[in-house]
Amino acid sequence: MKKIKIYQVDAFASEIFSGNPAAVCPLNEWLPDHVMQSIASENNLSETAFFVNQKGKFFIRWFTPKVEIGLCGHATLASAHVLYSELGLKTNNIEFHTKLGDLLKITREGDIISMDFPSHVPKKSEQDLSEIGEALGWHPISFQAGIYGLAVFKNEEEIANLEPNFVAMESLAHDGIIATSPGNSVDFVSRFFGPKLGLTEDPVTGGAHCSLIPYWSNRLGKKNLIARQLSKRGGELQCKQCGDRVMIGGKAVTYLRGELLL
Repeated sequence: MKKIKIYQVDAFASEIFSGNPAAVCPLNEWLPDHVMQSIASENNLSETAFFVNQKGKFFIRWFTPKVEIGLCGHATLASAHVLYSELGLKTNNIEFHTKLGDLLKITREGDIISMDFPSHVPKKSEQDLSEIGEALGWHPISFQAGIYGLAVFKNEEEIANLEPNFVAMESLAHDGIIATSPGNSVDFVSRFFGPKLGLTEDPVTGGAHCSLIPYWSNRLGKKNLIARQLSKRGGELQCKQCGDRVMIGGKAVTYLRGELLL
């Protein structure tokens, strides 16, 4: 029987029961893909991260309950937190190598962990706004497309009151839909829906901010932004536009330590 350490971490949170929970499994070597997918399905969290230390280089992969994905913000933050708070890593800088060949640079300043991610500037889409409105329960004022669909609304109240039709959403071409607007007390707010990825609403979505940050940085004319995701659990993100990269920062807290018996 093989024993695998597992941690559950609330990312973009300063206390448990808030932010976005992710499972993290440090490995000595990769498990078969179908086993990692089964673990993620069994965990039934929005993402489970697996990382391997190969001669001092960290490699990371992420799985939803349904599929492996190419990028995940909150589970990367959770993985860095595990290295720092659970496994005793002393350096304030980490580099995660991804399956897609990207290099994700992590820095720690105090209790804030910041992630250097690629910027995915959304582009105007010809998507029928009535179809997006049917899927989200309210018509946006515009729609753009990047790694996910990006629906822009007038104000925070419209975002908070969205009641999505997930059946209609699954018929859209996008794996996930971001809904966003200016915030009342922060620069912008958002929600993220991804039924095709095995989750209805994600509590806090770091990867979505790879598109949100360049959009709002351009619209507001500022590089440093504060964002809030308006899920039930909620979470706050410190954001910065840096050319073709974005910085996404936040806190994290360990909720669970355990072992998987394989």
